[in-house]
Amino acid sequence: MEKTKQTVPSLVPRHVAIIMDGNNRWAKKRFMPGVAGHKAGVDAVRAVIEVCAEAKVEVLTLFAFSSENWQRPAEEVSALMDLFFKALRREAKRLNDNNISLRIIGDRSRFHPELQAAMREAEAITAGANRFVLQIAANYGGQWDIAQAAQRLAREVQAGHLRPDDITPELLQTCLVTGDLPLPDLCIRTGGEHRISNFLLWQLAYTELYFSDLFWPDFKHDAMRTALADFASRQRRFGKTSEQVEAGARV
Repeated sequence: MEKTKQTVPSLVPRHVAIIMDGNNRWAKKRFMPGVAGHKAGVDAVRAVIEVCAEAKVEVLTLFAFSSENWQRPAEEVSALMDLFFKALRREAKRLNDNNISLRIIGDRSRFHPELQAAMREAEAITAGANRFVLQIAANYGGQWDIAQAAQRLAREVQAGHLRPDDITPELLQTCLVTGDLPLPDLCIRTGGEHRISNFLLWQLAYTELYFSDLFWPDFKHDAMRTALADFASRQRRFGKTSEQVEAGARV
């Protein structure tokens, strides 16, 4: 149950990215099948969306299914696909009613055509929403993202529209699947692990990292507000000294 609302921090990240880890371990601890943890995690997703919208975060990106997750047991993958399909059908109208735009990033080609159609339909339903962007990373990998951006630029060079010397970090960044959005300011990983697991590799270059020991289904309103408060307490230097940052803040 949600506790009393806390004050929203004065410094709010524009873009929050989350690695939702610990669903299986949450279920195992309760002697339940792994898919039960993923189902319980849906409530945490709703809680985090509510807090981010309340804090006026602009973009929330959730790592739902990595390109490596296909290696999991077939029955778990099948259950996850079914859960994803049902969630898309169930939640799209609710997201639109709350003025939240849904985007799904990743390589869709491996998904069943019916699931691909559900993705397109959910994105179309929410296309006019402009309060907040919810990105779901599905069959996504940071290495794949950089590779597909490089392929796009290589085709431009091959066609004579670009010279190799025209390719800059800034140009490559625009070719990433998140290229039209602000870079993540804060990346949260639940479940007690301290790694980024091939998630938004390029985009996280200067992102603040926050690790929680809570399993994802337990990461609710107060936990999310605590993460935002921790972010607000940090000084982001981007290669500068503390004195330079503080001097710039006074200008």
